[in-house]
Amino acid sequence: MKAYIFRKLIALPLILVGVSILVFIALRALPGEPARIMAGPEATQEAVDLVTIRLGLDRSLLEQYLTFAGNAIRGDFGDSLRSRLPVIQEIAERVPYTLTLALTAYLLAISIGVPAGMIGAIYHNRWPDYVVMIIAIMGASFANFWLALMAMNFFSVQLGWLPLLGANSWQSYILPSITLAVLPTAVIARMTRSSMIEVLGQDYVRTARAKGLQVRSIYWSHALRNAVIPIVTIVGLNFGSLIGGAVVTETVFNWPGIGRLMVDSVRFRDYPVIQGVTLVAVFGVVLMNFLAEMLIAFLNPRIRFD
Repeated sequence: MKAYIFRKLIALPLILVGVSILVFIALRALPGEPARIMAGPEATQEAVDLVTIRLGLDRSLLEQYLTFAGNAIRGDFGDSLRSRLPVIQEIAERVPYTLTLALTAYLLAISIGVPAGMIGAIYHNRWPDYVVMIIAIMGASFANFWLALMAMNFFSVQLGWLPLLGANSWQSYILPSITLAVLPTAVIARMTRSSMIEVLGQDYVRTARAKGLQVRSIYWSHALRNAVIPIVTIVGLNFGSLIGGAVVTETVFNWPGIGRLMVDSVRFRDYPVIQGVTLVAVFGVVLMNFLAEMLIAFLNPRIRFD
């Protein structure tokens, strides 16, 4: 286990370096001049050249990357070309909104998906199972932005029950978190169902039933406990897709998180912010996967990572 953790900790900075190189090269390959955007459409060529020199864009790509990487190690991603504020400050202001929204969505997904999957497994090939699977397939099929627009139109515009945009109160979390939770709920429900069906067919479950144990104890203490490993795995691995969904959800609901910050930065070709947000998001995904693997080992001592 110690060797596995050490390898993971060594791989993390290598992954971040690889991602930073890819993002750095991809951004510079896009058409357009960031110096021209920062200087303004009415700026003279002399003003654009001064901005180019100040940003270090007149140097080679290798020099630019080494400068960026050296600063990033110290937590300095540079200044935003659009707001002129430090990138780390902009990210720090937006991360709490995204984390709160993502955690709320995941709690909803787990609290709904796991019981729904259990119902599907317990009533396998009967009408409750069919209902759960139809709803899960529909939830996995709907586009995130379409659900967001439909929810806004019905609950905010027509009924006026919930805020339309922004994050001004706790009611503002309801529509974005539900919209973001639909896909992971469907995935968790289907995984829970499949895992529970397999576990319920094991000999120790039949033995527990023969002993006359309470049904609730059989399902929750015996079956779910042994079926939880694939569920934890899918929850950890789907964190990346949750961040991807947050980009769309935050844009539609005008949510002040890092997803919307990324979209705005791409629109304005704000290189420093795009690079900083990407590295922070990748770090979060890798960290969540690592924690999920550690939790799996804790829940099932028989699993050992060599």
